[in-house]
Amino acid sequence: MKKLNTTELEIADLTAELVIANKELVFQNDEKEKRAAELVIANKELVFQNEEKEKRAAELVIANKELVFQNEEKEKRAAELVIANKELQDALMHTVEVVMHLGEMRDPYTAGHQKRVAEIAVAISAELGFDAERQQGMRVAGYLHDVGKINIPAEILSKPGKLTDIEYSLVKGHAQAGYDVLAHVDFPWPIAQVAFQHHERLDGTGYPRGLKGEEIIIEARILAVADVVEAMASHRPYRAGLGIDKALDEIKRGSGIAYDVTVVDACHKLFNEKGYQLPC
Repeated sequence: MKKLNTTELEIADLTAELVIANKELVFQNDEKEKRAAELVIANKELVFQNEEKEKRAAELVIANKELVFQNEEKEKRAAELVIANKELQDALMHTVEVVMHLGEMRDPYTAGHQKRVAEIAVAISAELGFDAERQQGMRVAGYLHDVGKINIPAEILSKPGKLTDIEYSLVKGHAQAGYDVLAHVDFPWPIAQVAFQHHERLDGTGYPRGLKGEEIIIEARILAVADVVEAMASHRPYRAGLGIDKALDEIKRGSGIAYDVTVVDACHKLFNEKGYQLPC
């Protein structure tokens, strides 16, 4: 075998290195092509994702427009409901006032009593922290608390002298009669119970059931004080008005016995500290 000289050995070594380098280059090209193919796939996926995002964005735009439309419709409906509710409340109050005036037509000597009682009761309830809705309930209760008097003969209502026991028992029946009428009306406030209980007293001496203390609802306790104050201060067929000072003295004497202490205190505060005047 022929021996290779130095130059031939170097050429052989260089050739071997070139073969190895070429294989490495081929491998790298294969990897690049593989990576390029992966990038093509990834780019297609990215394009697809972007198309999906654009599609979703378009759907969100449509959904947002629909939501805006729905909100506008809801706001419109809410405004219509507010108007309708106001009209219903006005109709309710007009009906209540009609009933009140019918009662006054039978008892002209105490005309205005129910309205004045209502205004005093509202003022007391506001002093006690009732919100506007509960104050409105007190107004309605005041307007209707004596509706049961329609069941009492007019000659008894307007009698200038002292009532007989029988006549007084008929008068006391107005609380039950008022309840019987109002219990069939679905008020958002306890109007029937106020009419039923406004002559009850904390110590059980009232009528018609002789309720005591917390058995009497707070609305009725408020109306009881307002009723006494108005009745004593105003003129009646059987006596001249006694004035607001005597009326306030009366409820003060009965505070904690016949009348609720907090209600009496609130009433005194209104007249003596806040300059409240008896309604006309």
